[in-house]
Amino acid sequence: MSAKTYRKLIAKQLSQDFKSAVEIVEIPIPQLAANQLLIQNKFAGINGGFDTLLCRGEVPYINLIPPFDLGVEAVGKVVAVGDNIQDFQIGDAVITTVRGGGYREYQVIDANLALKVPEATPELLTLMPTGVSALVALEQVGEMKSNEVVLVTAAAGGTGHIAVQLAKLSGNHVIGTCSTTAKMQLLEELGCDRIINYRIESIQEVLQQEYPQGINLIFECVGKQVFDTCLDNLAIRGRLITIGHIAEYAKKLEQVTQPRIYHQLMWKAASVRGFLMPHYQEYMTEARDRLLNLFYTDKLKVAVDQTSFHGLESIPTAVEYLLTGQNCGKVVVKF
Repeated sequence: MSAKTYRKLIAKQLSQDFKSAVEIVEIPIPQLAANQLLIQNKFAGINGGFDTLLCRGEVPYINLIPPFDLGVEAVGKVVAVGDNIQDFQIGDAVITTVRGGGYREYQVIDANLALKVPEATPELLTLMPTGVSALVALEQVGEMKSNEVVLVTAAAGGTGHIAVQLAKLSGNHVIGTCSTTAKMQLLEELGCDRIINYRIESIQEVLQQEYPQGINLIFECVGKQVFDTCLDNLAIRGRLITIGHIAEYAKKLEQVTQPRIYHQLMWKAASVRGFLMPHYQEYMTEARDRLLNLFYTDKLKVAVDQTSFHGLESIPTAVEYLLTGQNCGKVVVKF
């Protein structure tokens, strides 16, 4: 192992936007403890919303004081192993999902936090933790059944395109919203039953005209007006999972003045449920194993955005790209 130092992206200060919060630093590669691995990251997943909120100090369950490390999911190869390590050897491909472990060229990690995979490919970053979140949210929070109408917003995004397929695999009629013809094409390939390009059609009009009984389960990642429309169109005993609000991440929070939400929910016995993966940790391992199995048996397709982002320097651009909704599938950076 020849490298003595490596570079990583850190948040040097809290700031309203990601770009002005971050900087690249170079530090020595640390000595390995007996139970640790040194991993050379090959690809990392971009989580634009989470990254931005973190750099603003607006993630309520994490109180970080700058400087702090950034990035979560990464796939790479083992380049050194600690003295007590039996299960890994140099050259093994691994995936990791530790906060602060993603946006860096190398990471030192406890061996029990790495998962061995056949090959270090970017496709895997769509499954962990993104796909895991979709699966756990739909099943545990949304109580997904069969033969229901399921709506996925931002359906061609990293999380959305997995949610679409999981809902289809469970035998549901799936509606997906998106904003471009390329995204429509992806959703068609994934078997989405009704695709709404909201730049061409009104989501509200389509739902009112074509789904007068309402929507049973909604997987909502966008927020703002889209959330309001979804809420309006819940079926009796419908469930709306709020898993993100990307429309507001890059902006000041919108102040809303309208009747309280229970006026809509009570008459339909409907519910709105928040989802955050850290509160559902106990389901993670089983969900991960099931998703990997679906992927390796070709029952689940993963979409990685085709725009190439290279190196730590490209990460702020990649975050902005994702926040502005340009991506089709999971956005990844290559090291």
